[in-house]
Amino acid sequence: MPEHKTGQGSTFTSRYGVQRLVWYEEHFDITDAIQRETSLKRWPRQWKVELIEKSNPEWFEFFRGIGW
Repeated sequence: MPEHKTGQGSTFTSRYGVQRLVWYEEHFDITDAIQRETSLKRWPRQWKVELIEKSNPEWFEFFRGIGW
């Protein structure tokens, strides 16, 4: 998360200014996690917004690191 806060997490992070964690899923198998991420990337934006708002309707930030 500190890398995302400074824009160094990835090209996507720095390009789009992604700095807040408002949704996440846990996966115990990396293959499942990669498959889910690939699937979500194909979803329309509205579906992603609805997914976030189901569990976090106020869009609260989940990550609270030191100094953030």
